[in-house]
Amino acid sequence: MDYNDPMSNYPKTMKALVAYGQTDYRFEKAYPSPECGEDDIIIKVEGCGICAGDLKCRHGAAMFWGDDIQPGYVRPPFIPGHEFLGTIVEMGKQVKGYSPGERIIAEQIIPCGECRFCKSGKYWMCQTHNIFGFRSGFNGGMAEYVRYPKNALLHRVPENMPLEKALLIEPYGCSKHAVDRGDIQCDDVAVISGAGTLGLGMVTYAAQKNPRALISLDLSDDRLEKAREFGATHALNPSKVDVIKEIQNLTDGYGCDVYIEATGHPSSVIQGLRLTRKLGRFVEFSVFSQPVTVDWTIIGDTKELDILGSHLSPYCFPYVIENIASGRLKTAGMIKNTFKLEDWEKAFDYASGKYGDLKIAFAP
Repeated sequence: MDYNDPMSNYPKTMKALVAYGQTDYRFEKAYPSPECGEDDIIIKVEGCGICAGDLKCRHGAAMFWGDDIQPGYVRPPFIPGHEFLGTIVEMGKQVKGYSPGERIIAEQIIPCGECRFCKSGKYWMCQTHNIFGFRSGFNGGMAEYVRYPKNALLHRVPENMPLEKALLIEPYGCSKHAVDRGDIQCDDVAVISGAGTLGLGMVTYAAQKNPRALISLDLSDDRLEKAREFGATHALNPSKVDVIKEIQNLTDGYGCDVYIEATGHPSSVIQGLRLTRKLGRFVEFSVFSQPVTVDWTIIGDTKELDILGSHLSPYCFPYVIENIASGRLKTAGMIKNTFKLEDWEKAFDYASGKYGDLKIAFAP
């Protein structure tokens, strides 16, 4: 792209939310627009969701900024946001298979293609691990334009898919992967702890597995009602009922077969280890803002549990896009409020869930 071309419609600067340091986020009215290299695609952002990880990064969580135990992951200055999509406005000379005006979305990670994980097909565990929205050079969607580099994993989004549905593609991809890690069978009792956006995405996908029981746990009765709407057979509020007793009664005292942790709160981990039966499967999905301390004896000597992690959304986007479009994956009511980038502080406040929202997003 020739930035000196007076006839160009592509601006030299753009609106963007920029993270300059730990807790130092600023709205910029004239931040430099991304330049399009020969292998790049530039999109005009249609919308960008706010993830729990974005919130925890904004508030200085150690997993992003580092502490005495772990090194920092982020590389400021960067533009946050990985749940975004848009339309192509510029393409490099080497780009094939796409056209200006197409609506596309990228997976969160930009794999290097050279490490042992990428070469074995496990690209979501790329050793370099560049992710949109956390590192300078791989800016995210809280801006007017984003550059997709050569190794970005792109997918087309149906033109007739409403934005409030399309913005759920990335989080629902993560939800699908977490459920797949749990390997839910038709005779299983599965528990999904947390009924936020990701937990509800897990519920609507796990319901397709037809487990013997699908139990949603959350402290919000409104979210539990949504979980039932999305396919949960049971919805329990730990602040009102003894969920361990309830689930033991449901399973003849054994406990659940699969427990997926999607709250990011330490108490949910402890609860899950107690709830899971011997030889059961515990899936940890969440990002934590604080350390979690548990007695590991229950994992080994007491129950011999399978402890499984879940990261990103490998090979999930095609299924999620197709099933959101068809309505098999439920989305109703997930996004009620969108904000302008200028109002980012209010948007982040709403994204905390304190006002009852599930998913908050930026949109033009």
